[in-house]
Amino acid sequence: MSETSIVSPADIPQRSENPEINAWVASIAELTKPAKVVWCDGSQAEFDRLAEEMVAAGTLIKLNEEKRPGSYLARSNPADVARVESRTFICSEREEDAGPTNNWRAPAEMKAELNPLLDGSMRGRTMYVVPFAMGPLGGAITQYGVEITDSPYVVASMALMTRAGDEALKYLTPDTQWVPALHTVGYPLVDADGNTREDVAWPHNETKYITHFPETREIISYGSGYGGNALLGKKCFALRIASVMARDEMWMAEHMLLIKVTSPDGVSRNIAAGFPSACGKTNLAMMRPKLPGWKVETLGDDIVWMRTGKDGRLHAINPEFGFFGVAPGTGFSTNPVAMESIEKNTIFTNVALTDDGDVWWEGMTKEVPEHLIDWLGNDWTPESETPAAHPNARFCVRAEQCPSISADWQEADGVPVDAILFGGRRASNVPLVMESKSWEHGAFMGATLASEQTAAAEGPVGKLRRDPFAMQPFAGYHMADYWGHWLKMGEKLGDKAPRIFQVNWFRKDEDGKYLWPGFGENIRAVQWIMDRLAGTVDAVDEPIGYLPKIDDINLEGIEVSERDMEKLFDVPARAWLVEMDVTSEYFDELGEKLPEAIRSELARVDAELKDKLKDNAEV
Repeated sequence: MSETSIVSPADIPQRSENPEINAWVASIAELTKPAKVVWCDGSQAEFDRLAEEMVAAGTLIKLNEEKRPGSYLARSNPADVARVESRTFICSEREEDAGPTNNWRAPAEMKAELNPLLDGSMRGRTMYVVPFAMGPLGGAITQYGVEITDSPYVVASMALMTRAGDEALKYLTPDTQWVPALHTVGYPLVDADGNTREDVAWPHNETKYITHFPETREIISYGSGYGGNALLGKKCFALRIASVMARDEMWMAEHMLLIKVTSPDGVSRNIAAGFPSACGKTNLAMMRPKLPGWKVETLGDDIVWMRTGKDGRLHAINPEFGFFGVAPGTGFSTNPVAMESIEKNTIFTNVALTDDGDVWWEGMTKEVPEHLIDWLGNDWTPESETPAAHPNARFCVRAEQCPSISADWQEADGVPVDAILFGGRRASNVPLVMESKSWEHGAFMGATLASEQTAAAEGPVGKLRRDPFAMQPFAGYHMADYWGHWLKMGEKLGDKAPRIFQVNWFRKDEDGKYLWPGFGENIRAVQWIMDRLAGTVDAVDEPIGYLPKIDDINLEGIEVSERDMEKLFDVPARAWLVEMDVTSEYFDELGEKLPEAIRSELARVDAELKDKLKDNAEV
């Protein structure tokens, strides 16, 4: 079949037992007009064939087989390097359901805008059909989807990031709920008149749309071949659509890591944690503890789905099959587990290429190579004014290669969750670790999660980048309704709910120096959390939460002064009252949907801080 031809309906394979899926595939082929349709089987042979084709096309560079076996480098177009939040839309039937933190379009209006772009968008290309599972096949919390794409890079990446292909297809029976996910790079090779053009190494379109239809559970992505814009199982399905499914079906879809922590005396706890970007999330997910006898195992690094189990407790899975991690800043000193995970069988995107066919990026090693080919394909030396790797450069690898992966990570029905952590990057106010006073207070902690915008803005409390529950870009409906769903889940779980904590590895002194060593030493804060869960330590009752007694933080083997420890746990009432005022203004922006329980927690904390200030003044 020539690439100028359009696949005929008779030539479209009907591989699914679910007639709805076959009909959808046929309808998308009719709309996008590809030259052929291929159902992906998820095999290694398929991956190798696609990789070989992409190397020939210039989309991938094969890396040195001795240094980085089975691995490839992709360089995207400089205009297609990250998630595009300004072009990401929640197309709920009612605008009020999307809320002020999302871009909204009416579904009919958005489809009227998309359909002319999608019409013929795959001319001259192969349309790939990728059945996939989010979660262990057949699991109680698992969901299924089908991604249609014209990008072999997406097919290869989905094979690493999801359980994709024939095995997932078996579960897509007529009675299975599934999410249709359509993706095209929007770069047809043939126009409506039959005129052809050469392909490019990284096809994309200047016009981009990442659209979600919560009521019909559909995803349509146009114009971008990059990351979460194109790997539709990730943020699009696993968070934006899944958060709506979770609201409707009373479960939770969260932007969280998941770890199993085991103490020297053999007690294990499962902990989920929500962190905004650049707050140490991956480092915690793959922590190598600095305390003897402690063990941290990885269950997931980015997304957690939680559902109430038969025992009434919250059970969690990592719905993904791989890691799509940020490379810059990941190194042997900061995250050796991640570095060991990507020694082989990895797709790197927008990192630098070494002269001997390996990869490099800022923060990977202390030594900087004398010469590289940068992510744009240009010569690079340490004297160059631009970075060698793009700041959002990525690695894509299967989770099973992680040396700290837990034996429990593919538990079909998930693992019970003992604690939930929230953590932002805060130079002031927020202590190293504290526990919420109730589930409602924990929800308030999540709702007020924030990071300082930049180093220059780390002084004033007002300069906060809000990222409630680390879900600001990812909640598929009104943020205040999402907070309300958390409160409903707390009511449902009752006394079987996980305990909620907040951590902050980034507090600084008056000279701008970090007070806490971080990284593998963070196990010391986790130890206090484990002690609280075991009921073996008391806490100091402060308005903002239960704080550790300083003597209950294990400092054996590290040098942190008593003065610095006091600063780490200082609760400055005046500064916190300013923060409460700023928080009140922020809550007002969310309007009438703000849950009363969240507003009540604000009032309680504010009143207790004022009492503390008054008591201190009288003393």
